[in-house]
Amino acid sequence: MSQARIGILGGSFDPPQLGHLILAEYSREILRLDCIVFVPVGDHPVKQATLRSPLHHRLAMLELAIAGNRHFRISRVDIDRAGPHYSADTVKIVRAQQPEAQLYFVMGGDNLRDLPTWERPQDLVRCCRLAVMRRADEDIAPDMHDDALPGLSKKVDMIDVPLLSVWLSSTHVVNRLRAGHSVRYLVPDAVLDYIRAHDLYR
Repeated sequence: MSQARIGILGGSFDPPQLGHLILAEYSREILRLDCIVFVPVGDHPVKQATLRSPLHHRLAMLELAIAGNRHFRISRVDIDRAGPHYSADTVKIVRAQQPEAQLYFVMGGDNLRDLPTWERPQDLVRCCRLAVMRRADEDIAPDMHDDALPGLSKKVDMIDVPLLSVWLSSTHVVNRLRAGHSVRYLVPDAVLDYIRAHDLYR
């Protein structure tokens, strides 16, 4: 039996938008992953003060966003435990749940740039490989932190995503909603229907 290959994509998903789904699907295809596990944050050590929607809304929207893709699933690893939650801890728990799997932590290029400032980055890299989205205009490289984190470059896989070279973010979606502008084609239709039904991001 071949070793399972699992991608881990964490975030606030507030709201989930097409950039999340594109990054997940490109990573799955390029790295030949069996599945992508979306990990919505509960108590985020950095973003807690900026979360715009309660967890139950973010979780419901994420479920709608990934519906229909049999390779996508949601993990409650950062929901059903006390915070603060750090990526090193999240991956360690997933590793304990899937001890035989090859894990890939999916992140944006900005996260790779800031990696040395994270909580225990060495522990994160020890548990998994890093799948890093590189936009066309982004000056990042696998070996950019080898001085601070020796051997990091050997654990990094770059994912080129031309469609996301113009950055699409949840903040951009929310700003357009608050300005009364359309976000059609920026979020899945089911997510947009949910936002309207629950009057979110006003």
